[in-house]
Amino acid sequence: MRASDVDRDRVAAVLREHTAEGRITMDEFNERLEQLYKSKTYGELARLTADLPDVDLRNRPAKISPQPVATRGMHPGMMAAWSAWAAASAINWVIWFIVSLASDDFAYPWPLWVMGPWGAILLVSTIFGRSGKEE
Repeated sequence: MRASDVDRDRVAAVLREHTAEGRITMDEFNERLEQLYKSKTYGELARLTADLPDVDLRNRPAKISPQPVATRGMHPGMMAAWSAWAAASAINWVIWFIVSLASDDFAYPWPLWVMGPWGAILLVSTIFGRSGKEE
């Protein structure tokens, strides 16, 4: 029996879920996705997920470990961006401090030019960007 685009999209969502859970690698995911969009029948679609357990995309289990209050609802990518900003800012301030000590003079606080624009963009993205929750 012939499969529809909706059927292929449903299998793609299942494959994405298995990739997110670590059952298949990104390379496997890409190979299966390529085969998926070449598939024409239900049998071909079934072979792509035959070695994987069933996934109910509507009733996914809740996460066991609660997130800290400060990051609750923040997208993991945004948390990573803030972490990168904090690390880069700290490194720049340490360099500035060492240069100021070595020159026996108060150096211009140039790390502000690194932190400021990057931090402003992150702040705007955090406030006005999409939340981590799907509606």
